[in-house]
Amino acid sequence: MIKSVRLAFFVSTCFPLLILGQVPDIVATEGIATILHKNNVGNIFFTNKRIPFATLTGKDFLQSYALTNKSDLFFVAYFDNSLTNYLHRLAPGLTADSLVKKGNYQFTLLVDNKLIYQSNLLPGAPYARIQDTATSINRPLIDNANGTGSWSESFWNRFISKGGDSALTDGEHVLEMQIRPYIKTDTLIVGDILARGRLPVQVLRHPRIDASKISLNEVRPYNGFAVSKEDFDKDKIRLLKANINEGVFKKISSVIVIKNGSMLVEEYFNGANRNTLHDPRSVGKSFASTITGMAIRDGFIKNVEQRLKEFYTLANFSNQSPEKESITIRELLTMSSIFDGDDQDYQSPGNEENMYPTSDWVKFALDLPVKQTNPPGAWHYFTAGVIIMGDILNKQVPGGLETYASRKLFKPLGIHNYKWQYTPQHIPNTAGGIQMNALDFAKYGQLYKNGGTWNQQQIIAKNWVEASFSKQKKIVGRENESYGYLFWNKSFRVGDKSYEAFYAAGNGGNYILVFKDQPLVIVITATAYGQPYAHAQVAKMLSEFILPAVVD
Repeated sequence: MIKSVRLAFFVSTCFPLLILGQVPDIVATEGIATILHKNNVGNIFFTNKRIPFATLTGKDFLQSYALTNKSDLFFVAYFDNSLTNYLHRLAPGLTADSLVKKGNYQFTLLVDNKLIYQSNLLPGAPYARIQDTATSINRPLIDNANGTGSWSESFWNRFISKGGDSALTDGEHVLEMQIRPYIKTDTLIVGDILARGRLPVQVLRHPRIDASKISLNEVRPYNGFAVSKEDFDKDKIRLLKANINEGVFKKISSVIVIKNGSMLVEEYFNGANRNTLHDPRSVGKSFASTITGMAIRDGFIKNVEQRLKEFYTLANFSNQSPEKESITIRELLTMSSIFDGDDQDYQSPGNEENMYPTSDWVKFALDLPVKQTNPPGAWHYFTAGVIIMGDILNKQVPGGLETYASRKLFKPLGIHNYKWQYTPQHIPNTAGGIQMNALDFAKYGQLYKNGGTWNQQQIIAKNWVEASFSKQKKIVGRENESYGYLFWNKSFRVGDKSYEAFYAAGNGGNYILVFKDQPLVIVITATAYGQPYAHAQVAKMLSEFILPAVVD
């Protein structure tokens, strides 16, 4: 009798779930807290600015939208459950932790009812706790003022590069967005649409530019640089300036061209001026190379073949091995060490994003295990290795790295207004933490163009400049690009000609370029941090505007 009652209870409670195809939730959500949310489950709306959920009203939702190079676009999506629970319905046998590692949202964008781009977002963004609890999304697609290249912005930028640019011609269009859940185990399973929304769009992304109405900045002498008297194609630079002002090229703050050691072009944008201290991120890595060369010349480091075991007692760190002890300074400078660290691999234990939250960056790096690359000694971008290099310099040079750099590099160049960022141990951050104005960055580039001399003083040994500007390692995954001693190398096409440069580069589109066969040093500073377009737009600026205007 008891068994019959239990069976009847099981059938009465579970059979409806089976009939409806539902699976009980695996995590608790934040629920539906507002009438606006309750009335709009399954809908996506768009806004032209960031509006918190607490103050968002139906009046904020756009009925139409003008898409320009300066306009912002955000979206709000309302669901009746969280992503983790949706994924659980697709794969009931997986735990909540496994679900967020194997699945995410699938985002789709259509233009005029035509599928343009669909992306299965990589697991991990949004964070697991958000996937577990959130029943709505309020995110930027375009955020010109405060964008950081977040996962939702990256999706939009991929859409633009993979068909959106050609689909969104100037004129009237309808943009549609759809969101589904997906899970990838042995096979890919995609769920039904969770939310969708449509937006009439007036596209105005190709402004009419009259370069004759653009005036160029008057170039004035600067300590170390006279004004060039050479001619150049001013219309090309006016056109470049107009495109930056119109937002075609985004978040550019300065463009400097030095030709034959004199100032040819000096332009500033987006509130920057001659005195602005720019944060060029990984451009600062190249300064670590410079100071290493000085330390070798001055006898504080023997040579680039010195090994880690000569500077550290590696038994005091995790994952001790003979291979780790044998890592050389050369390998740190060429990003080819055997450390298991790769900033381009988010799963890598040595990825720089794992380092920054720790209290001791050097310990983080030296604790890492080793990983044999294939082929041995292959290049892999490894910021933590440059932190080790900075720590070695700080220990070896008299007075520490900051004092030594000031005395040996910055003062001889007449650079006085600069700012270091620091590691948690208050050592200058050689991963990318030196800020100065654009013209002082140009001095640094010109120093290398001069073979290490400035005002008849040999500041960097000529053979170190040559070694730094040599193709030490082929960059994996890039055609005809190489790496020296913390300097990049590539060529820029202008028509049927190529112009080779060694350069320092940093997140956001920051560059100090020293051209091999042209008397040019070019500095570009920008703040497009984390944006996938940052470096591509600089390459376009160089190939279509700057180099055609100034090359011999």
